[in-house]
Amino acid sequence: MKAKIRSWRRRVHETLELGASGDLASRLFDAALIILVLANAAAFTLGTVGWFEQRYQTQLYWFEVISVSIFTVEYIARLWSCVEVPTLRDKSPWQARLHYATHPLLLIDLLVIAPFFLSFLLPVDFRILRILWLLRLLKLARYSPALQTLALVLHTERRALFGALLVMACLLLFAATGIYYIERHVQPDVFGSVPASMWWALSTLTTVGYGDVVPLTPLGRLFGGLIMLFGLGMFALPIGIIATGFSQETNRRDFVISWSLVASVPFFAKLDIADIAKIMPMLNSSTYHPEELIAARGDVAHSMYFIASGSVGVETTQGEVILSEGDYFGEMALIDGRRRDHTVRAKTKCRLLELDARDYHRLLQDRPDLNDAIAKTARQRSGKTST
Repeated sequence: MKAKIRSWRRRVHETLELGASGDLASRLFDAALIILVLANAAAFTLGTVGWFEQRYQTQLYWFEVISVSIFTVEYIARLWSCVEVPTLRDKSPWQARLHYATHPLLLIDLLVIAPFFLSFLLPVDFRILRILWLLRLLKLARYSPALQTLALVLHTERRALFGALLVMACLLLFAATGIYYIERHVQPDVFGSVPASMWWALSTLTTVGYGDVVPLTPLGRLFGGLIMLFGLGMFALPIGIIATGFSQETNRRDFVISWSLVASVPFFAKLDIADIAKIMPMLNSSTYHPEELIAARGDVAHSMYFIASGSVGVETTQGEVILSEGDYFGEMALIDGRRRDHTVRAKTKCRLLELDARDYHRLLQDRPDLNDAIAKTARQRSGKTST
């Protein structure tokens, strides 16, 4: 019985947390949750229209009940299945769940459902409660790698961003103080104090310039022009920090993914870190779906392939030969400079690393020992699976 419960729990964990694994149930669940979150945002927006709210108030309420019920079941299921997270398996079940409940994404899930249940304990107007539907948009961060990367960048660059915000605050105070001393006697109702002058300083530094408050003296207008120029640089600073951090994080993630793919191919296992770093730019990663054509018999051979994951089928005169993760094909056509002898199709969803012919010959010049390994494999295949 315990084994069956654990099997169900592992399956729930895979469905809820491993949506990017290619599992159909996971993808359907993620799609349904995303649609539900977007529907909640649409319901909130339409609920602010007077005639729509009056006509569909009952439907909006029951939609809220159904949404909260689904989100509650999801939250409980995540807590129940979190003991299957590899990093939490060394903890007791209650410790694992307590630790997992403090994860930012779980806290967002809790904030989404908690106000509805609190409304039964506190006298809260349902119309005010609908404002909290906007919190549900934060759930999209679970399904968006870009939003997760942005959050990571904000956390990583928090010190630099704090410094930029400090510079912005100092510039805001400087602008408000300067215009106060220049315009206070001409417009005492608008620039009568530094706090009152901050509205003009903020709107000018942001280059918005509403026009409701403007300097009248020539010196004030000159000072305002300088503040506008300072404002351009002020907002470029945090934007530059975030943009640079986002680019670095994206490149770092791509590097890790590419490194993992290359390192997973046994053919490259004998290479050291420096050699793998040189080879990585030569390899192009491609994904193929089941029965998709990879190479056709008679095609001109422009590259060879390494199988990083999945399997492919090579159609030979003796029958189909299956190559799986760690194997490679297409090398003999490159060596002999002839057209491909066999047709290759994906048997499962697979990821291949493609090595161009010019890079292939350059690699063999730098590492002649790899040529020996390729020749050995070719002899074992007896020319039957080379394409």
